[in-house]
Amino acid sequence: MAWNEPGGGNKQRDPWRDNGGGGGGPSPDFDAIARRVRDLFNRLFGGGGNGGFVVALVGAAIAWCAWDSVVRVNASDTGVVLRFGQFSRLMTPGINFKFPRPIESVTPVSIGRAPQMSDQVRMLTKDENIVLVDFNVQYRIADARQYLFGVRDPDATLGQAAESAVRTVVGGSDMDTILFGAQRVELMAQAKKLLQATLDQYKSGLVVSDVNFKNVRPPQEVKDAFDAANSALQDKTRAEEEAKAYASQVVPEARGDAAGTRAEAEGYKSERMARAEGDAQRFNLIESQYRAAPDVTRKRLYLETMEQVVANTPKVIDLSSGKNILSLPGATDARVPAATVITPDSGKGGR
Repeated sequence: MAWNEPGGGNKQRDPWRDNGGGGGGPSPDFDAIARRVRDLFNRLFGGGGNGGFVVALVGAAIAWCAWDSVVRVNASDTGVVLRFGQFSRLMTPGINFKFPRPIESVTPVSIGRAPQMSDQVRMLTKDENIVLVDFNVQYRIADARQYLFGVRDPDATLGQAAESAVRTVVGGSDMDTILFGAQRVELMAQAKKLLQATLDQYKSGLVVSDVNFKNVRPPQEVKDAFDAANSALQDKTRAEEEAKAYASQVVPEARGDAAGTRAEAEGYKSERMARAEGDAQRFNLIESQYRAAPDVTRKRLYLETMEQVVANTPKVIDLSSGKNILSLPGATDARVPAATVITPDSGKGGR
């Protein structure tokens, strides 16, 4: 019978109220409500004895949908949300919500870790020699969407691109530069730049942190010859360092000696110029005096010159037969012997 079927004094029966009477007014009957909800599900899903199973199944589905709608993303990850297999959005670390599967699914991508890959390859150098290179690449995931959908296998793509970049750099350099030169750091920087350009072109979502050449060596077949070459290079380096040390010691001394010689030359130059200027001035003065009194000046110059000439001469020739008295400064000096005067008449000298 329907719940709103007339009867009983034309009073409608309310299924949500207790019709048992009572002076306290209507009150809810939860058992009746549960029975009616169960009867409703039985009518919707065909009724019969499987009604309880269907209700339990629906409740489990609702609970599973509620549980699958909550996603927790780790601090070092980024969640990539796919809606029916197509990219929808990115989830930040923490608690996030989504539609339950199969509507939306979440793929976590670790962007906080710094993985690395290593490989060893045999390469041909610019001068047609063969070297073995052990290299290491450190990278990180910068774009989670490109990492998942840019290329099919990002890690394998990275390995192939890294080998290609290293081959390009090594193939453009001489073997001596790669093995013994100090340009290895520049070569690694070039390889890193070339590798990053390739990864950006592929839209792989990867960023290269560093590229290292851990070990570069010749093949085993020619190892002895390269060891001898390496020893010779070390001897050359040691000889150059010793030469530089000797030069740093000798060059300053030579520069000091040169500076001293230049200073002495400048002093001698200044002295000679001053003396020449003084002699010229003195000659000009004597000339003016000579023009004023030629005889007196001539005699004075003669006497002064003779005084300078015979100042330290122990013998004096007297051509005046002893009529002139000569001043002999050396005779008063104990270190200079007394002068001997020689006259034309006697041929003998006296003091």
